[in-house]
Order: sequence, then C-alpha cells, then structure tokens
Amino acid sequence: MDKKQSRMKRALKLRSKIKSLNAVRLSIHKTSQHIYAQVISGDGMTTLASASTTQSEIKATLKNTSNIEAAAEVGKWIAQKAITAGVSEVAFDRSGFKYHGRVKALADAAREAGLKF
Repeated sequence: MDKKQSRMKRALKLRSKIKSLNAVRLSIHKTSQHIYAQVISGDGMTTLASASTTQSEIKATLKNTSNIEAAAEVGKWIAQKAITAGVSEVAFDRSGFKYHGRVKALADAAREAGLKF
C-alpha cells in the first residue's frame, strides 16, 4: 500500500464515522503549494463556507502559501465564514492527513477564532 492509498483508507474510515453522526464537517485538503478548507452540511450536499490560500484576499496577506502561517490564516478565515453562515460546531475531517504541521495549525487557528470541534 503506498502513501496515497493509506491516506485514502484513513479518510474513508473518518468520513464514514462523521456521516453516521450526520454532523456538519470542516473538510480540508492540502497540496504541496496550497491548503483548502470547506464547511460542508450534514447531508454532504452543500458547501456552507470555504477558504483557501488561492483566494486573493488571503494570498495578499501571505509571503508563502505552503507553510504553517498560511494554514493558520486559512483557519481564521474559515472560522469567520462558518460563524457568519450560522455554524459554530463542526466535525473535523482531515481527509486522511495526519494531524501534524499545517493540518494542526489550521485546526488550532479555527478553534481560536471560535469554531468548536
């Protein structure tokens, strides 16, 4: 099993648990250059809020889009957008990525900005 297959297996387990809870989820995805975050409704059909390092408002405040500071900035933005959309509690879907580095920075920043998970 290679690295991607391992990640997808972890993601499948995590998403099936979140789906059984029918909870609103904060889903993230990261690439080598960017990080993306979405707040998705409990039924999985609608995106309530989204933020990423590719957005011009966020990109303008950053020197580099692929580091921990960029992930923390995305975490702040997604928390603000989720709260304005009326969501204060989410389940954290890390898409199979290990809770370390940029993933942890995004989660911590979202918690500090008022999102509960």
